[in-house]
Parts: sequence; C-alpha cells; structure tokens
Amino acid sequence: MSALELIGVGVGPEETPVLPPLSAALGAERPAFAAAEGERGPMLASLIAAGRLVPDRGEVLLDGAADAPALRRAVALVDTPVVAEPAPSLPVGTVVREELRFAGRRGRRSDALALLTGLGLERWLRSPVSDLPPADRLRLLLELAALRNGVRLLVLTSPERHGGRATAWRRLADEFTARGLPVLVIGGAAVLDPLPGTRPAALTPGSDR
Repeated sequence: MSALELIGVGVGPEETPVLPPLSAALGAERPAFAAAEGERGPMLASLIAAGRLVPDRGEVLLDGAADAPALRRAVALVDTPVVAEPAPSLPVGTVVREELRFAGRRGRRSDALALLTGLGLERWLRSPVSDLPPADRLRLLLELAALRNGVRLLVLTSPERHGGRATAWRRLADEFTARGLPVLVIGGAAVLDPLPGTRPAALTPGSDR
C-alpha cells in the first residue's frame, strides 16, 4: 500500500498566492479529504498531488520520498477540470473506449459496452457524459482510472461541482480505498463538511502535519 503526503504546497507569490499552503495525508486505511482555496485551487492542488505540477513551496512525498517520476506513475487524476475531465458532449461509450485504449486494453464498442454493463450503466452508452447522474459519472471515471497500469492512488477533484449527494462520492472514496486504491478528494470547502456521525480524514489548508 502507498502513502501520499502534501506538505505545505502552494503556488504563486506568498502575499497573493493562487494556491495558499495546503497539507493533506492519504494512507491505506481510509480516504482523505482536502479543501483548496481559490477558483483554481482544487485543480492546482490535484496536479501537484499527482506530480504533474511542481509547487512553488512545500513538497509531495510518496511513501516518504520526493520522487516526481514515481508520483506520476502511481497517481491517477480523476475528473480534474481542464486536464482530466471528459468533454461534456462526448458520448459515454467514446469516453470509455478512449480510456480503455489509454490503459493499454482493447477499446472496441463491445468492450465499452461490456464495461458499462458490468457497472449497470449500459443505457448511457450513446448519451453525452454530461447526462450521467453525478454518482454514476464519478464511479465510471474512478473505475476507468483504476485500469491504468501502475496506478496505486487516485486523486478525485471537486466532485461536489456536479451536485448530487456528498454521501455518494464519499461512499465511492471509501469503496475504492477498501479495494486497495486509496482516494484523495480535493475540492472546495464543501468536501470537509462532516456528515452526521462521521469525522472525515482531512487536514485543512495550511495545517501542520
């Protein structure tokens, strides 16, 4: 199992940062939730967490080591705005076929249909991605990211932006973590809102380790 730590990562001038300092820790036992400030904060923090962007301050550790190439191999971005989200008008089947090929698998229409059928989503094959209910969209994109070779950790970005119930995407984060693919959810302040009777595993922006 892998561990991921963001330690005071930030972007931009210290006086007027685009991403104020953010710390978060993800282990093997349960998902983690982190709130990134600013309009682009969740996207930037996700890119940093996945080794796609070098922060101006702070560091990212994978299993206790700062190793950007290993980070890029191990961490998959899921539904990250601009960089890892499907175009709204793309048919669901097309998105699945492209992701299957990206994962080094066969990407025929029948392969996409088989995957969707396994998830109970076959009726959405020809529908645009934007028509998928929020929970179904997130489950599908998490499942597709999990197929990639070498992926050990998932970073899900701003699931709250699609609406729907927070319990749904939190349940998904729990489920994938239990399957051995720990999930770090990075979004706005809403991702830290506790559900009744729960205490999400999270560090607020700028928290100490």
